[in-house]
Amino acid sequence: MDSTGEDSSHEGKPAEKEEEEEEEGEAGAGREGEEEPREAEGSAEVVVEEEEEEEEEEIDVALIRNMTQKLSTEPVKVRVHDVQIKGNTRTKDSVIEAQLKEVRSVETMQELLQESVRANSRLRALGIFDKCVITLDAGPNELPGTANVIVEVEEAKRPFTGDLGVFSKPETKAWSLEGTVKYKNLAGYGETLDATGCYGLDTTSELSAGVSYPRFKGWKASLATRVTLLTQDWQRYSSYRERLTGLSVGLVSDKNHDISYNLTWRDLKDPSRSASKSIRRQLGHSLLSSVKYTYKKDQRDSVFRPRHGMAFISTSQIAGLGPDSKLLRFARQEVEVRMAVPLGFANAALNFGVAGGIIIPWGKGFQSKATPISDRFFMGGHTSLLGELKGPSSLLGFRTRGVGPSEFRRSTSVKTTEIGEGEKVALPKRDTLGGDLAVSGFADFSFDLPLAALKEYGIHVHTFACTGNLVPLTGENRQPWSLAKFISGFRCSTGLGLVIPTKLFRLEVNYCYLLRYQENDRIKRGFQISLSSPH
Repeated sequence: MDSTGEDSSHEGKPAEKEEEEEEEGEAGAGREGEEEPREAEGSAEVVVEEEEEEEEEEIDVALIRNMTQKLSTEPVKVRVHDVQIKGNTRTKDSVIEAQLKEVRSVETMQELLQESVRANSRLRALGIFDKCVITLDAGPNELPGTANVIVEVEEAKRPFTGDLGVFSKPETKAWSLEGTVKYKNLAGYGETLDATGCYGLDTTSELSAGVSYPRFKGWKASLATRVTLLTQDWQRYSSYRERLTGLSVGLVSDKNHDISYNLTWRDLKDPSRSASKSIRRQLGHSLLSSVKYTYKKDQRDSVFRPRHGMAFISTSQIAGLGPDSKLLRFARQEVEVRMAVPLGFANAALNFGVAGGIIIPWGKGFQSKATPISDRFFMGGHTSLLGELKGPSSLLGFRTRGVGPSEFRRSTSVKTTEIGEGEKVALPKRDTLGGDLAVSGFADFSFDLPLAALKEYGIHVHTFACTGNLVPLTGENRQPWSLAKFISGFRCSTGLGLVIPTKLFRLEVNYCYLLRYQENDRIKRGFQISLSSPH
């Protein structure tokens, strides 16, 4: 029994250990069971967050899609609650706000988007910012249907610019040195200060300085003021030298309209003492006080080589505003229309142009008064038929101021004039007087040559025909005017040439053949170099 008892006690100890181990095992199992649900709960939270993010993204995409669809189908009412401007350290807030005037008055989201893009373009056009970004944000929660406009700008680091160049004038065989300096936003009003100087070897010189303000005092257009000192030498063609000292104020200036006031003191002299009688009557001092209005609309695809589109310009000028007896009094009107028609082969196009102008004096005894020679119309020269809109002036095959009424000069011993680089050219025996009524027209057919090298640089050929005439309407020596006589006096020329367009100008090497001209015209047969610029 003892042994049995011993055995029993001996076997009992392991049983207790087994029970303890089982309890520990159950406890361990319990702990493992607790950890597994925690891990499951963590993974479930991640899945829920991802699902929420996906739902939010789907909601945002759906919201954007619905908003885009709504914007494209119906107007969305909105008004601007606030405009916030950031980044401007020198520029006044009023300058930026003036460009955002239309943004504040919008009534729909579509208008807000469009006006924001236009305002961004206007701000960049000021030339005083290196960076400009407009952001649209929702307005306050308590004001539904509102938006905030946030404008962030980065002001230009180099507001100072300058240009210097040497330019040639083929019609006068002279060179000129021209330079311009500009400083923008000096006082923080977006203004541009500039000074320009030009000196020509043909004794033509110009000095001018000006300042322009964009959207001055909330106006839709900019305000510009300029002072000019100009000397022009027309002795070779009309026996006079002109000196102008003037002040001009641009009252309205935008893409299509320009209104300016000009006050100019003129001084005409005859250094050679060989001027004709009509020119001598124009010599001396005079004062020009005038208002000029220009309307321009150019829808051509190119200035140098238009292939489709139309262009129109009208310039009206009234001079004589004031009581001074020395004021020049006249009315001047100028109109030009151009059209380009594509032909559908070889990059070919037809260009047509018609221009006309008239100037008449007004005031007491205006019928016997001669118009100022500086404001009359002149034709001829080496200016291209295409390019800038310049009125009734281009007529290929004729020299500068080579068309129209003329008068014998006084006989003197001086028969030559020096025009630069020691070259001497014989003076014409007649002075060109210009005209009060001028009409001109042209047709130009251009096309590419079948050479890849020429096509790559835009070099092409053209054929042309042009015509024009001008006559005086007033003055002591005027003749009775009739339409039949005016039409019979038209000069005509035709020709062909090679055109080399560049970024700065259009160069033409033309061969001109004269169809009709008059005895006293200064003509230029054969080859002629023509230039035109976009401005």
